[in-house]
Amino acid sequence: MSESKRRKPTLVADKRYPSKARKPSTTKRAAKPAGKKSTARKTTTRKTARKKTRKRSGGNGGGFFRRLFRWIWRLVWGVTWRVGAVVAMLIALAVGVVYTSLPDVDALLDGRARGSVTMLDRDGKVFAWRGDQFGGVITADTVSPHLKNAVIATEDKRFYRHFGVSPRGVASAVRINLSEGRGPLSGHGGSTITQQTAKLLCLGVPYDPAEWESEAAYEADCRQGSLWRKGKEAIYALAMEVKYSKDEILTIYLNRAFLGAGARGFEAASQRYFGKSAAEVSPAEAAMLAGLLVAPSRYAPTNNLQRSQDRARLVVGLMEAQGYLSGAQASEARARPAQLSEAAAARAGGYFADWVMASGPEFFTRNTTEDVVIRTTLDPRIQTSAEEALQFIFQEKVREGSKAQAAIVVMSADGAVRAMVGGRKTRVSGAFNRATQALRQTGSSFKPFVYATALELGYSPYDTVMDEPYCVNIPGSGQWCPKNYTNKYYGQVTLADALKNSLNIPAVKVAEISGLDNVRTVATGFGIASDLAQGPALALGASESTLIEMTGAYAGILNGGSSVEPYGLTELKLLGDETPVMVTTTGIGERVINDKAAKELIWMMERVVSEGTGGRAQLPGWQVAGKTGTTQAARDAWFIGFTADYVAGVWMGYDDNTPLSGVTGGGLPAEIWKETMLRVTEGMTPTPLPMIAPEPPVQVAQPQPRRTQGGGFERAINNLIRDIFGGN
Repeated sequence: MSESKRRKPTLVADKRYPSKARKPSTTKRAAKPAGKKSTARKTTTRKTARKKTRKRSGGNGGGFFRRLFRWIWRLVWGVTWRVGAVVAMLIALAVGVVYTSLPDVDALLDGRARGSVTMLDRDGKVFAWRGDQFGGVITADTVSPHLKNAVIATEDKRFYRHFGVSPRGVASAVRINLSEGRGPLSGHGGSTITQQTAKLLCLGVPYDPAEWESEAAYEADCRQGSLWRKGKEAIYALAMEVKYSKDEILTIYLNRAFLGAGARGFEAASQRYFGKSAAEVSPAEAAMLAGLLVAPSRYAPTNNLQRSQDRARLVVGLMEAQGYLSGAQASEARARPAQLSEAAAARAGGYFADWVMASGPEFFTRNTTEDVVIRTTLDPRIQTSAEEALQFIFQEKVREGSKAQAAIVVMSADGAVRAMVGGRKTRVSGAFNRATQALRQTGSSFKPFVYATALELGYSPYDTVMDEPYCVNIPGSGQWCPKNYTNKYYGQVTLADALKNSLNIPAVKVAEISGLDNVRTVATGFGIASDLAQGPALALGASESTLIEMTGAYAGILNGGSSVEPYGLTELKLLGDETPVMVTTTGIGERVINDKAAKELIWMMERVVSEGTGGRAQLPGWQVAGKTGTTQAARDAWFIGFTADYVAGVWMGYDDNTPLSGVTGGGLPAEIWKETMLRVTEGMTPTPLPMIAPEPPVQVAQPQPRRTQGGGFERAINNLIRDIFGGN
């Protein structure tokens, strides 16, 4: 049998779907040409396909929702890309506008609104900084690589890979803020270094004193974190990325960042904290500087070195994790954390520096727009002596928890201030200075000016006055009866003894005999500029003065009777200039009392320390002159004294005028003075005081009266009266 006639087997698919039996056709279909199909066949095929499709799709519902979804998607996509295109065009336009306003990089490196003041001590060493410090321009290429790496590792590890804004960083910051219970834009901002630089530039808006209440208000506005502000910041950052290279942006940031203690830029901060250039810092120092960026005031090493070192360790860890430091380098940085320079660690003379700033010319100190260097009279050794003495007395002789305060001023006889302590907290700046700002009653420390007036008028230290009950009628106030501190009376006493024992009644009498107006003239001439009391209580120190005024007045006594203007500035230069703008060589002014009167007064004041109320101020081997002072109810206690080389004044009391408990001027203030001067005079050769001992009075023989009957009683009465009331 041939292959063509062999019957084909039935397919499995055909068995699975058997065809229906066809009805026999009653009509013969006409033959059709080969290769053509009938129209009825096509229609049937399409209908069958549609039915199958419907069955597979589950009916007409699925197709409807699919078409609806496609339509919505096309609509959303169409709107989105059109809106996106418009937004992109607007952003590009905004970036272009900002781009055209951006200046050259060099114009953005020093954006301070005011200049800096650097202070040198008498030896020419830096001890204090004020104003906005700017150490000079640095670039991303000239700083230490460790510093550059520390900043990038801490602030923006993808700095060289993003286009100015980091969406990943923003998203991460929002997530952290929300997880910590804050608002999405509160706390971490996710800002890149470029965005932070835009904020430092205040988006190109310069500070205008006429527009802003203060520079602080201006900077607060620059730092605000509203959504609108963030958007403007992003635009500005994008424009910067177009205008400048990455290293140029980093250079602006390194020069403008605020790093605490008045330091603007990393060069100023490096000089301020470490006494070296930013090009020379070690990994540990670089980590400490970079760590300041998050909170400059909180982490400033001059505020809390340990806290700053702890922060630096975190930065070292970031540098190690990102491959900027090897394991050995990181371990070394942790083992040997950065330390402050000697000047920064000492933080000596904060009160003194504040006083120089307040007393110097305003346009070169408080409101300077230039960088100024001031050489001062401060002696760091004497400053340390005063600070240590104050701490010693309060630790050893004042009860724990006491709120009592004290102040010290040490100066030369010409008024050059060598040390100043304005309170118990010595390492401060901008604090209330009790040495220069506190007006306090002077008490008996004013009495030397009463006796200076009498000596100037020709009286002798050996002249006598009666110490006895005494009252004065004061118009408008009634009767005033002064009493001695001991509530005793000592009869006829010399002026020298009256001062030595700080007797009140003789001082009042001498002031009245000399003339109260004359006493005011002498006190004012010696530099006590405060308002002086009008009545006889003037003699007992009822007037108020500052410690620096009183110390300067005593310096006038030491220098031979000429007035003194306390000064701290000796030379002022603009940074980079060799010629000084101003120079001060002495504070001595006009003569107030003659030389002989001044030297006799020094002799009287020496007896106050060697024999009288100032005994606790005695220095072994040294002649010391001085005067104690205690005001009513012991609200103020003073001791001001001098050797041949230095005058030192000490005040002690409470800020709220609470009476001191068991303290007089001859007590703790005298001891503070002694502890200070023991340290000051260490290693010095004792020099005698410039004093003159007055000639003792000549005893003239009196003629003996003729004896008469009954004369003995009369003589007894006369002697008694003379003993009580005095007389010659």
